[in-house]
Amino acid sequence: MGPLNGLRVLDMTTVLMGPYATLQLGDMGADVIKVEPLEGDIVRQIGPGRHPGMGPMFLNVNRNKRSIALDLKQAAGRELLLQLAATSDMFIYNVRPQAMARLGLAYEDLASSNPAIIYAGVFGYGQDGPYAARPAYDDLIQGACAIPTLLARAGDGSPRYAPLTIADRIVGLFAVNAILAALRHRDVTGRGQRIDVPMFETMANFVLIDHLGGLTFDPPLDRGGYARLLAPERRPYRTKDGHICALIYNDKQWRSFFHAIERPDMLRDPRFCDHASRTRHVREIYAEVAAIFTTRTTADWISLLEEADLPYTPLRSIDDLIEDPHLAETGFFSDVEHPTEGRIKSMRAPTSWSDSKAPPHRPAPALGEHSREILEELGLPQDSIEDLFAKRIVHGPEAAAPALENPDPL
Repeated sequence: MGPLNGLRVLDMTTVLMGPYATLQLGDMGADVIKVEPLEGDIVRQIGPGRHPGMGPMFLNVNRNKRSIALDLKQAAGRELLLQLAATSDMFIYNVRPQAMARLGLAYEDLASSNPAIIYAGVFGYGQDGPYAARPAYDDLIQGACAIPTLLARAGDGSPRYAPLTIADRIVGLFAVNAILAALRHRDVTGRGQRIDVPMFETMANFVLIDHLGGLTFDPPLDRGGYARLLAPERRPYRTKDGHICALIYNDKQWRSFFHAIERPDMLRDPRFCDHASRTRHVREIYAEVAAIFTTRTTADWISLLEEADLPYTPLRSIDDLIEDPHLAETGFFSDVEHPTEGRIKSMRAPTSWSDSKAPPHRPAPALGEHSREILEELGLPQDSIEDLFAKRIVHGPEAAAPALENPDPL
């Protein structure tokens, strides 16, 4: 049931970066045990919901996981986590390593009882530089890696953040990549290892692949930046009655475009003659093409671009995306019955494997929903389990909370 069936992930992450990484592992069939503080993952509180602590972002990023609520500041709570780590293949956390060391949960603490464990940290900065102890959030890392200044160069001059938690998601995916590579290493050697996945270095690499440009050379050939991506005119084209997204990119496509609009004369324009020339004059070219697109309706452009076999897509809103016919045909969305939240819309994992079935869908858990089940799997006697609950070292699900009359839209 999934390519990672039989592997256990001990997930001590909150918010989005770490949970997005463990979502991928859970969707691939791993048994993900989400270790939450007694008050729960803060992302439970984001967005409108039917019950407190079960917001939409939490529901979407924490499916295929089990939840245990554990007070790690108490010695007995730390001991329980170490016992869980001894039975786990992977451990992932997203606080600063210094905090893990203070809790007595550094790599050496876990590896002493489980040398095969893969211990992955996703946090702000590499631990061998002057920023090592700095806190980090998606917005801060976007700023540190020049994303707002790139958007300013491409826009009206005002820096702004991308309207996605883009650093969290990208770094989360890098973490999955590194963990799977470490699993392969363990298959060969039998040894686990510590993995650090710093946000700053990961995103600096991600941004500079596009934008290092002429700064690659010594001496520099320009001030960096990929001209096409930074052109303010690079945006959905306005049509007579709306917008459309089109990308005319290679030589063949430009020839097809000019013939389709009955402007073969433009092929003789030296700015259009090859890719290098188009790159040098990208702002003028985008401006000219933008003016051409205003001469026809969106439907007319769809027909023309289809016939000329040129890349395009309609410009969609969030509502359009949910109703997209391709996503409907591929079963991307499904309506599932959540045990406490009722009917909700769920997205399937976008990947598939020819020889590995996707695991059965497990809905996002209530806080501490599986605490008792997980403790029983450790082999603890019932009286010890009851004592842990009584001392609030472990927390279980509370009685169902009343539905929210006016869910907070923030």
